Formats: sequence, C-alpha cells, structure tokens
Amino acid sequence: MSAAPESLWPARLAILGVLALNLLLGEHLTPGPNWLLPALEVLLLLPLSALRVRQREHLRRYGHLHPRLTQLTRPLSLALTGLLHLANLTSLGLLVRGLLQGSGATGAALLADALNLWVTNVLVFSLWYWELDRGGALSRSLPGAFPDFLFPQQGTPGLAPQEWRPEYVDYLFVACTNAAAFSPTDTLPLTRRAKGLMAFQALTSLLTLVLVASRAVNILR
Repeated sequence: MSAAPESLWPARLAILGVLALNLLLGEHLTPGPNWLLPALEVLLLLPLSALRVRQREHLRRYGHLHPRLTQLTRPLSLALTGLLHLANLTSLGLLVRGLLQGSGATGAALLADALNLWVTNVLVFSLWYWELDRGGALSRSLPGAFPDFLFPQQGTPGLAPQEWRPEYVDYLFVACTNAAAFSPTDTLPLTRRAKGLMAFQALTSLLTLVLVASRAVNILR
C-alpha cells in the first residue's frame, strides 16, 4: 500500500449531521416521532463504527481487508445509507403531499424545511458515492476495482501525487455540485449505477427547489 487507509471520521460526521437535521424536522414530516428513525440509524451506526475501526486497523497492519469483517460491514453500511435516504425521501414526500393538500405552513417554515431536506439530500448522496465507488473507502486503497467516478486528478497526470485517491470530502463536493447544477461538473460518472444515482439526486433536488421553495417564495410575497 502506498498510503494509509482513509480516515472514516468525515463520513461519520456527515451521518451525525443527517441525524441532527432529521431531529430538526417537525413530526408532520416524519413517519412517527421525529426521534424514531434517528434512533434506528444510531443502532446501525454504533456497531458499524466499531467494526470499521477493526477493519481499518487490519488493513493498515496487513495490507488487505479481513473477509469476515467485510461480510459484516458492507451490508451494515449500505443499510444505514439506505435508511438515511429513505427517511429523506419520506420527509420530502410528506412535504409535497402537504403542499398539494393546502398546507397552512408559513413561507419561512417551508423554506426552512426545504433547506433542511436539500442539505440532507446532499449529505446522503455524498455517502452513497463514498460507499459505492470502487467498493468503499477502505477498498479504494487496494488495486483492482474499477472506478465509478473519474476525478480530474485521476484523468490528468501532474495534477496530484501518483498515489492520490478520492476521500469523503471529494464525494461531498460531487454531491453538492450535482444538487445545485443538476448535472456533473468536474467529476464524471463512469458506471450505470453512478449515473443513475446522480440522475436521481438531481431530480430530487429539482423537486425540492422548484416545487417547495417556489411555493414558499409565493407565500412570502
């Protein structure tokens, strides 16, 4: 290995940020109490974090991933990201339904909810990209897997050290620009699943900004 395994703390902080945003939502935008889904997400996050610490240490020490730990961490990580995404989609659906049914929410409240869901959308998709590209954070330090994304540093020699590889912040930037521009900017999706995820994120962001935020602006007028 040419470099130490990636730190997992940025992604953990992103997950905690999503949990905090979920708790800020009113119960009219959550299926049940607004603490229920965050509690379930914490129940997945705690064992996942413990197992990944062991997996990262094993990779750092021996230069390869422990197969048994991979069998445990991979489903847990995808399940956690999927649950975060499901919670965001459910809240967006409830918000749109409220608008269609003539919700009496104020413009300021709608803008706050729309911003909450938009930021959550960015964080959730950044986690998807981070988890899926070349098998995830720890697998990216190993050779062999084909990439899902082509970053400028990978396609143009001389822009970065030869051993450069993307980390969580790079995927956060991809998710943020895709949600704002509704298309890839400097980073290209290579696989069908990457293209599908980016298209779905752009559509979700478009729905949030055009339908919800525009309605809020009309109310404020």
